[in-house]
Parts: sequence; C-alpha cells; structure tokens
Amino acid sequence: MAVAANLPARAQGNGRGSAHAAASAIGPGHAAASAIGPGLAAASAIGPGLAAAAAETGEFPAALRVVHDGNTIDLAAAQRAAADFLRALGMDTRTESLRDTPRRMAGAYAELLRPSPFNLTTFPNDEGYDELVLARAIPVHSVCEHHLLPFIGVAHVGYLPGARILGLSKLARVVGHFARRPQVQERLTKQIADWLTEQLQPTGVGVVIQAEHTCMTLRGVQAAGSTTVTSTMLGTLRADGRSRAEFFTLAGLS
Repeated sequence: MAVAANLPARAQGNGRGSAHAAASAIGPGHAAASAIGPGLAAASAIGPGLAAAAAETGEFPAALRVVHDGNTIDLAAAQRAAADFLRALGMDTRTESLRDTPRRMAGAYAELLRPSPFNLTTFPNDEGYDELVLARAIPVHSVCEHHLLPFIGVAHVGYLPGARILGLSKLARVVGHFARRPQVQERLTKQIADWLTEQLQPTGVGVVIQAEHTCMTLRGVQAAGSTTVTSTMLGTLRADGRSRAEFFTLAGLS
C-alpha cells in the first residue's frame, strides 16, 4: 500500500467529550463469545501517514491518498488460465453457455482482488471529543486465500479520537481496502486495527468481524449457517474493561 499526504491542517488539542457517535447500517449482530487476543501480525506495509507527517511538520494532513501497491492484473492471461482451468475440470468452453465464462471469471476475480483507491479524509477534533466513534455492521466480503472462495459478513469498527476525527465513510473504505485481496479473517481484523492506529494515533481502536466462510459451508465439512468471529482491541479499548464492554454493547455484541 502507498499513502501520499496532502492538504495539511494544524493539529488540534484534545479534551473530554460526553456523547457517543454510532453509525449503524443494520441491527445488532450475532453474540460474540470470543476472547480478545493479539491476532496475527499485519502483513501489509504502511507508507508515510498522518502520524509520520505530523511528526515531521507539526501538522496533520487533512487527507491522504490511499492506493494498493499490488502487482498489475493481466486480464488476458487470467482469461486464458480460466479457460484452461475449466477445461481441466472437464467442461466444454466451446458451448454457448460457457464460451464467455473465462472472461467473466477473470473479471470477477479481478474485481474481488483489486482495492479501489480513496482519500482518507480527517478533520480537526475541535470539541475535544474523546468518546467512542463506532461504525456498526459495515458489509465486508473477501476471498479466502486457501481456497479462493468468498467469505462474507459484517465488520464493527470503532475508535477513541485523538487530535483528529475520521470521515465516517472512510471506516468502510479501510475495511474494503484490506478485504479486497486473498485473506484470512484473523489477519484482516488485525490489519484494519493496526492501520487505523498508525494513521490516526487515536487513544484506542476496536475491530470485530463476523463472517460466513463458503470454504467451510459449501465444501468440506459443509457447516451451513456457521459464522466466525474475530476481534482486535488496541489502546484503551484493550486495557480498560469498561471501554471494551461499551464497544461490544454499542456494536450489538453483548
């Protein structure tokens, strides 16, 4: 991932807030009984972000351009490989129904595995708001790196602001940025939390993902209806039990 900073804005101080901000897409999710552990180490590199720019200049950039630095996608080669794959499984790609399937397959996987660039927009925390900001039930879909089958669910992402607050839609953008690549849910959860901590330097970050893995429900054990829950809590949300409990309550997980 490459992150380029622009539009500097003077860093603001932080005081004490009182209310809660919750951006809810759907109602309460499934109950979570998982323990909060350290999770897997994030595998993505983090470029110069908000914290680094502030350390160098004394100013926080108001916006960062976030792009994926993965390899270039060769759709023509992917289409040829898809055709070979289907034929190897005994399918006749000369039929009218399957003739265009290799092209569609290549395009579908390219879409699933290529994050869209976006601007990470932040604003000065003028009022010193220091209570939880939570975006609940953000839709998330990714591809299991072991079987290349989708896993689909929701992510609950929250943070305790520091000097700056984040545009709420950007929480969903960050989730999508890390989800659109071959993944495991444990790593995805940790990457989102670590990246928000690195870029914003909040006092706490919490991420919970609930997802159904089709590699588990459609094949193998075929455990239809099962969901997997992963969580990463950092800073105050990890150290303080009351703050952590508040996160789970507002996310509809307790």
